Amino acid sequence: MNRDSDIRPDLGGDGRGDSAERRAGRGEAPGGRSDPAPGSASLPPDLRYAAYARERLAAMSPPADAEAFALAYHLLQLAYLLVTDLETRIHRPRGLTLPGFRLMFKLWLLGPTQPVRLAEISAMSRSAVTNAVNTLERGGLVERSRVPEDGRAVVVALTEAGEAAVREAFADQAVREREWFACLGAAEREQMTALLSRILRARPADLS
Repeated sequence: MNRDSDIRPDLGGDGRGDSAERRAGRGEAPGGRSDPAPGSASLPPDLRYAAYARERLAAMSPPADAEAFALAYHLLQLAYLLVTDLETRIHRPRGLTLPGFRLMFKLWLLGPTQPVRLAEISAMSRSAVTNAVNTLERGGLVERSRVPEDGRAVVVALTEAGEAAVREAFADQAVREREWFACLGAAEREQMTALLSRILRARPADLS
């Protein structure tokens, strides 16, 4: 029988809010022990917390799912750290954002492209693409033009300055990406890419 208490966090401790979650944040397990998971002493704090949370969830009844949590946590944490690193190290110093760079990179590879197509392949809303294109256009990095065969259709293309900017930013980002994934061999990178692609292909059907 599933009860709310089965998945409720442990609020034990000194009775004044010293919960299990707060102890985990300090690198402690229930009872004040350090290093809640074997071998976690050498891990950075975020991974120590992940190991502790996974251990706690494994002892809970459904809907808790320790393995799904661990996979989602590590994907989200990696994505957050990678995006933050690329933005602060490479793109913001150039007056760009990572979403803006990603749109420019697609235009560099695809050539002139309709905004609706950019939205489809970027997992962005049409309004978000429009806002990003407006910003890039004001900066002289992209330009809009009418499609000769259809006067109502508009395509976006890089300007000469935009192509120079994306080439320069891409060169630096490629170096940083290699640094991030240097811990994996070529076969491991290929396998990881295949697994992530499988998850993306099987995304929930109710996603718009």
